[in-house]
Amino acid sequence: MAEKTSKSVLVLHGPNLNLLGLREPDHYGNNTLADIDALLAKRAKEANISLASFQSNSEVELIQTLHALADKKVDFIIINPAAFTHTSVALRDALSAIKVPFVEVHLSNIYARETFRHHSYFSDIAVGVISGLGAQGYLLALDYAIKTISD
Repeated sequence: MAEKTSKSVLVLHGPNLNLLGLREPDHYGNNTLADIDALLAKRAKEANISLASFQSNSEVELIQTLHALADKKVDFIIINPAAFTHTSVALRDALSAIKVPFVEVHLSNIYARETFRHHSYFSDIAVGVISGLGAQGYLLALDYAIKTISD
């Protein structure tokens, strides 16, 4: 019988990430969101860490998912806020309120793109930011989360 894990990570994917693999592959690569989630699930299973992933195009649904953590706690969050990176004070406030450490991930290098993408409402409250490494960025964030919550 497998050892029961007591550590957990939540991966939140923001708007339009459901279109990965189709949308602007020069910026976002060819991996689909399902590909990324499968890579993360495999790595988490190897580390005996519980992992849940959630994608929404709705700011409200992402905030409600974070609010639900008041009752069902997780140890770490990996979030790609996508376009909400540059616009959502409400999502930032939800992350601040729940006091769960998180890494902000971006598939593309937001600093090598349009000027409006250079500002993040999350970076200053994140444990760290990974930008521009494609799907590998999510895996690096998960490796960090595993090390952090396992120590």
